Amino acid sequence: MPQEALVQEEDLGLLVDLYELTMIQAYWAEGMNERATFSLFFRSLPQGRNYMLACGQQHVARLVTQLRFGERQIDKLRSLNLFEEGFLEWLAGFRFSGDIHAVQEGTPVFPQEPLLEVEAPIAEAQLLESLVMNYVHLETVLASKASRLVNAAQGRGVVDFGMRRMHGIDAAVRGVRAYHVAGLTGTSNVLGSVTHGLSAQGTMAHSYVQAHGKEDDALLAFARHYPGTTLLVDTYDTVAAVKRLIERMAEDSSLDIGAIRLDSGDLEYLAKTCRHLLDEAGHQDIKIIASGGLNEHSIRELVVNEAPIDGFGVGTSLGASSDSPCLELAYKLTEYAGEPRLKHSPGKHSLPGRKQIYREQEADGSYRCDHLTLRDEQAPGTALLQPIVLQGDFQEAAMASPDAAREASLDSVSRLPPELRSLVETRTYHVTISDRLHACRRLAESRLGLPPDD
Repeated sequence: MPQEALVQEEDLGLLVDLYELTMIQAYWAEGMNERATFSLFFRSLPQGRNYMLACGQQHVARLVTQLRFGERQIDKLRSLNLFEEGFLEWLAGFRFSGDIHAVQEGTPVFPQEPLLEVEAPIAEAQLLESLVMNYVHLETVLASKASRLVNAAQGRGVVDFGMRRMHGIDAAVRGVRAYHVAGLTGTSNVLGSVTHGLSAQGTMAHSYVQAHGKEDDALLAFARHYPGTTLLVDTYDTVAAVKRLIERMAEDSSLDIGAIRLDSGDLEYLAKTCRHLLDEAGHQDIKIIASGGLNEHSIRELVVNEAPIDGFGVGTSLGASSDSPCLELAYKLTEYAGEPRLKHSPGKHSLPGRKQIYREQEADGSYRCDHLTLRDEQAPGTALLQPIVLQGDFQEAAMASPDAAREASLDSVSRLPPELRSLVETRTYHVTISDRLHACRRLAESRLGLPPDD
């Protein structure tokens, strides 16, 4: 069969684990169609993270409202010889009819807090499990990594160079959306840029320099092709290349060079040396960009040591989130037919009921703590979970634009206690659980004959 490069939107209904379909058929056969609530959350932070930046949940909510099973998809399911014709007919008429409440994209979140909750007839809600988890997992992991890089850069721009080492082309494109929300200033990924509105940025590869007989010829030719461009100066001898470039600019005042890029070697030493050479020659306006195996810790060290670097390009450590590439997201049933439900397995407990998160602030606007409550409770602070889908209809007014999500994200992260934004300190943010939510948990445990989970 010919292989398609990307999952087509019409096939998203098949982006499920098999057990979702077999369970749904069993629900259908048993006539179980009461309303259920499923909560998407994580129980613990990955190592080295003080918060996660929620991303992808509003994006996938829109897709959920468009989910369909066409004739071709039904034929593919029929070929598995697992499903009754009546059930396949039910799938052919599938339309999501429920509600989804979600936090705004770019919101810092903590253990046990729902990134979203789905409320719908149980078969509809169950069908969404893997699709929702995939979208939210990828974009949350990448946005969280990008947020750390933005914190480390302390106002200097950070550009995504990670496409070539990401885990698949779908991830490379969707990642750019997460980077935009988290506050990156650009991406080298052209498709990601034009799809998600993040500035396309780039320079040249070493091969361009190598292909020319002389390094100077390559740099000058590129500068004439692209006025204001960034030139890669480390193919052979960085300092020597910058010195010759300064000489050429003295000979030709029409040359317009926006920046030089350092991609190897001792970046602090080279940045300080090149900055001195450029400033001494009157080129204070030419910026210095650094790349080459960078992560948030090496960027922080360069910033702390006052390396005169104006921006950073980050590849592998960003695109693969190499220090912490996964988040143990869970999508758990918390209510069915009006009764609280929970999971009680050791180390995998869940909280029952439909929930809300209230974020309380100090007088100066910084975040004090969160209150995790049942949905119909009131608590100090701002309610974070808001309806994004109602009765199957996507609420366009509730969806922030990419730029608005970016601004809200940067503002929210800036309001976290400084220790939580640190790359070297670990601190637990205080999340209270309301008395009514505790009581709901005890009620669910008693109905199941389980010992209290204290």
